[in-house]
Amino acid sequence: MRKIPLTLTLIGVGFFSSTALAVDCANVDSWSSSAVYLGESKVQHLNNAYTAKWWTQADDPATHSGTWDVWRYDGACDGSSSSSSSSGSSSGSTSSSSSSGGSSSSGSSSGSSSSGSSSGSTSSGSSSGGGTCSANAYVAGTNYAISELVSNVGYEFRCDIPGWCSSNAAWAYAPGTGAHWQDAWTQVSDCGSSSSSSSSGSSSGSTSSGSSSSGSGSSSSSSSSGGSSSGGNSGKLPAHALVGYWHNFDNGSGLVRIAQVSDVWDVIVVAFADDAGNGSVAFNLDVGLNKQQFIDDIAAKRAAGKIVVLSFGGQNGTVTLNTATNVTNFVNSTAAIMDEYGFDGIDIDLESGAGVMHGAPVINNLIAAVKQLKQRYPSMYLSMAPEHPYVQGGFVAYSGIWGAYLPMIDQLRNELDLLHVQLYNNGGLSTPYRGQAYPAGSVDMMVSSALMLMEGFPLAGGSAGNFAPLKPEQIGLALPSGSRAASSGFATTADINRALDCLTKRTQCGTLTPAQAYPAFNGVMTWSINWDMFDNGAFSGPVGSHVHNLE
Repeated sequence: MRKIPLTLTLIGVGFFSSTALAVDCANVDSWSSSAVYLGESKVQHLNNAYTAKWWTQADDPATHSGTWDVWRYDGACDGSSSSSSSSGSSSGSTSSSSSSGGSSSSGSSSGSSSSGSSSGSTSSGSSSGGGTCSANAYVAGTNYAISELVSNVGYEFRCDIPGWCSSNAAWAYAPGTGAHWQDAWTQVSDCGSSSSSSSSGSSSGSTSSGSSSSGSGSSSSSSSSGGSSSGGNSGKLPAHALVGYWHNFDNGSGLVRIAQVSDVWDVIVVAFADDAGNGSVAFNLDVGLNKQQFIDDIAAKRAAGKIVVLSFGGQNGTVTLNTATNVTNFVNSTAAIMDEYGFDGIDIDLESGAGVMHGAPVINNLIAAVKQLKQRYPSMYLSMAPEHPYVQGGFVAYSGIWGAYLPMIDQLRNELDLLHVQLYNNGGLSTPYRGQAYPAGSVDMMVSSALMLMEGFPLAGGSAGNFAPLKPEQIGLALPSGSRAASSGFATTADINRALDCLTKRTQCGTLTPAQAYPAFNGVMTWSINWDMFDNGAFSGPVGSHVHNLE
């Protein structure tokens, strides 16, 4: 079934139903794929009017006018757009701005919204209804208004987002059969029966989100924005999650409150804890933020179904874990911070400065510390974000830093919720797939890095044994949110989404296609939320929407 946050869906429906007015396009230029448009530039296309939200070129407004996309749909040029919406009451609950920089108080969307996902039951395109539809047949490229009904493959559908409904890309938005039809339409009736449903909830739920061979990912309904739980080891993680690092310092991207973080983020990783010596750790909030306000903001996010965790490490971060006393102090001080601030768990992002290498005491002592914390907090969330030489690098060599995280990952696999290996700042990736090394930022690198973790791989070319595979629901991709967020390894949002489709559906692949699809593959992490907010949601919009639409 679809994994779209209810609040996000309501934003989209409320936005279009309230602003789809008649537009005078007499003096508005037609959209050109070769032209460059800046924010607030206006165009007309397929008899609809659009306004650019930010810089864009070659992004077709008809297919890039969603809540988080580059164009804003203004209405039909001929005035035929209807302002009435049978798409269910958005109950006025969400006022949040469409960019991730806004403070999204999505409120509670009481009631069943008709725009909610109507399960994927008709996506196969089979005309099981077999009856006669009263609505006109769908024709790709037709100018459809909000709430307009069409018939296709034996069902009737209601248009929720006119820009996508009117697209001429039938492969993507043909109702009931297109790859992304549920972003644009809601099924409202089966033409073979008299029951027409205006509410969304109908999705019989017979299809769970593709449990993989490893099991656990069955979808139980959850209020978390990412949809149903993956059954991760904490029981908190959505089946498909967007994860971002919020940093407790201003590195040019700005210092923001947790309350300002968009609800598109399912997991907020707070960076970073500090080494207080002798094993103890501390969390020192930036002087520009108010401590009680920060604590209250975390509580509010958690109440909204989000996960907020504290990260150890970063480029310069260290911990002192050389002795049993260090371990005790680490556990006690971490527990005190979790209790004081209300964190759901911890994230391990230790890099070269922390001395993580084969044989270093920090490895076994960190394993022991995490297991002790898990005993205190059975539902504690645990994630790891090592750089790829520490993980997949074990394929090339198994000494020094190469593969140094693998013993920790292996020993903590029963406690681990999500592993998102950083695919940036370290160049390309050597893999066992046809002996290829794939360049940083490529679809092939993203796909191969995930496959190695889900399928296992030989260590040091096979001379040091093998790394046993993790569950698909324990793995996420990790890329920079933009070119300013990391020194190298940037991948376009389009390529990130292609990699997700390749891993979960075996479509949109590069030169490497998985032997099987992994529909339970979890999602995407990025550094950083702050930079994404600085860039007006340029990462979280398209990638978050795609992650939450994975089936």
